[in-house]
Amino acid sequence: MEEGNTVLVEGGCFIFCTTSNLEHFTKKCAHLPPNGTIIIKLFNQLLFMHPVYKLTLLAWLGVIVWVAFVIFSNRKTHPKVLFALFMVELWERFSYYGMRAILVLYMVTSAVKGVPNRGLGFDDAKAYGIYAAYGALVYLTPILGGYFADQMMGYRRAIIWGALLMAAGQFTLFMDNPTTFFIGLALLVVGNGFFKPNISSMIGKFYGAGDARRDGAFTIFYMGINIGAFLTPLTCGAIGEIEGWRYGFLTAGIGMVLGWLIFQWTQAKGWITSEFSEEGQPLQQPRPVGLPRADAPAMLGIQGSAFPYVATIPMVLLSWWLVNHDDVVDVLLAVVGVGVIGYMIYQASKYNTVQRQRIWVILILLLFTTVFWTFFELAGSALNLFTARNVNKTMLGMELTTTFFQAVNPLFIMIFAPIYSWMWIQLARANREPAAPYKFSAGLLLLGLGFLALEAGNGSAALGLVPAIFLITLYLLHTLGELTLSPVGLSLVTKLAPAQIVGFVMGIWFLSSSIAHQGGKHIAKLTAVNEADIVASAQFQECFPEKTLLQAFEGGEALKDSKGKAIPLEKAMISEAFVHKANELAGEKRYFVGQIKAGKDSIPFLTDDDKYAIPIQVASIEEAKQIVDKSLTGQAVVCLRQQSLGVSLRIFRSLGFVAIGCAVLLFLLGPIISRWMHGIK
Repeated sequence: MEEGNTVLVEGGCFIFCTTSNLEHFTKKCAHLPPNGTIIIKLFNQLLFMHPVYKLTLLAWLGVIVWVAFVIFSNRKTHPKVLFALFMVELWERFSYYGMRAILVLYMVTSAVKGVPNRGLGFDDAKAYGIYAAYGALVYLTPILGGYFADQMMGYRRAIIWGALLMAAGQFTLFMDNPTTFFIGLALLVVGNGFFKPNISSMIGKFYGAGDARRDGAFTIFYMGINIGAFLTPLTCGAIGEIEGWRYGFLTAGIGMVLGWLIFQWTQAKGWITSEFSEEGQPLQQPRPVGLPRADAPAMLGIQGSAFPYVATIPMVLLSWWLVNHDDVVDVLLAVVGVGVIGYMIYQASKYNTVQRQRIWVILILLLFTTVFWTFFELAGSALNLFTARNVNKTMLGMELTTTFFQAVNPLFIMIFAPIYSWMWIQLARANREPAAPYKFSAGLLLLGLGFLALEAGNGSAALGLVPAIFLITLYLLHTLGELTLSPVGLSLVTKLAPAQIVGFVMGIWFLSSSIAHQGGKHIAKLTAVNEADIVASAQFQECFPEKTLLQAFEGGEALKDSKGKAIPLEKAMISEAFVHKANELAGEKRYFVGQIKAGKDSIPFLTDDDKYAIPIQVASIEEAKQIVDKSLTGQAVVCLRQQSLGVSLRIFRSLGFVAIGCAVLLFLLGPIISRWMHGIK
């Protein structure tokens, strides 16, 4: 169809006026009758929407069909409340993982005015520290949130309060400034503490003791977690990268509000009731679930039912301070970690040989699972920035967003989890199911091979970019490792721990995830890009052809401000001082700060082509990026990218070998550990 053509179908109901520039729609299609204009505009918007949005739309349509099938096929097996809580959890995870997908990217994106989608401009190390502290606290606060729900406010109020706090946190991040940023993170940390442990705890309340439906209920519920985690990088992540980071946070906040509304609707329908007692015995009349305790104990002179709300204020302030001072979290978790391990060893001494050795097994496997999650959780920090800087994201005929790759892990979980479940059952029936230490060993081996997959991609790298297929291979292997190790650990704790301390031991097991997030900070910092050092390196000097600008860089000093704070390469190259210095050294040759405009976006860059000395308008941001890539700024970025690729791959290669070494060590320890388990598989 030619641009500007109109096609009138009988009755005038379907009229198409195609134009590649939607801003010209009104002018080009003004001659069409009113009854066709809405259809035309929608047609054009679908036709010319960003390719990533088309992929997002397809994902949503697929998920809607799948969710409808799951609910329809299970509607007579499970109570209605399960499907309602499934949707609540889906939207909460949508909110959580949406923010997680863009958090580090937002922090490190340049804060230069006029640059599209500007962020906070933090250096890599600072961003990694904040991300680690946030992740560590997210796994710590549920201890308090669970206590408040059990002893004072009940599950319902805890879930509602947590949802509202998390929505407020996302909307605070939407305000897009450094001050409100830390307040938003603190609100998210505390809100998660109230919400996360309590919605999971409610599921078991709707089934009796020994009810065969219980496992299926948790399977459906956790499917909601993975669906939310899959959709949100394709939605919040895509919107954040394309429209602006703040709109990604806004979308995540809207998702949390939807979850809150569904929970309120579920309450209003009277569905949050159970036909079983707390002990799982049948009741003659259904009882309400999750209400506050009538005898909630007062604390500090404050009524028990009100205390959690009052305690929220100091919890938010403390979280705000800890995220701002992430090194304190290192000390806090180190003290807590050493303390609980020492306490576990002390407790083990009180039990007989069988129980004592089983506790030793928990401690040994706890060490290895902490190593696994420390490396695995780099997906949101070091691997996220590696994807942004050093991965060629062109696939399926389009350039994918960085956050798209955050959806790969939950997608693989949804695909392979049923296969793993079937595999373990078949092996168990054949009496060939491997013992827990060997499953852990296999998980660590797959984790290590995943990192080495990126090293294999180095040979195919061009212009400092590794083909995306190698990153997808990493996530595939990491997901298979996760499925091999993660479910086994939770099940094993409940079997090995003495009945008197099983809850405490489970808390310690989850504490390992908190320590892993914080420990990952120190590994991620090893991959941090110090642009000043790279610019001063011999490799960069050989790569960058403009010798005058190399002199102007002054051995990397041009990438530091008067206080020694790092300045991003792109920002330094367009600064007035740098351009002046370069022109002084150049003699007759002149350098300019060019401006390329695409819609409302404007990209500044350094060039020696005088046709860009005045702002130039182009049709799309993609065209603008192509021009910038060929400029002096673009050439410098390529050289920077090639050096940063080498730094990151060296670290990832080392992590791969460490993980494989741990796998081998655990395999060798397997016979001893299996013997200490005393018959428990």
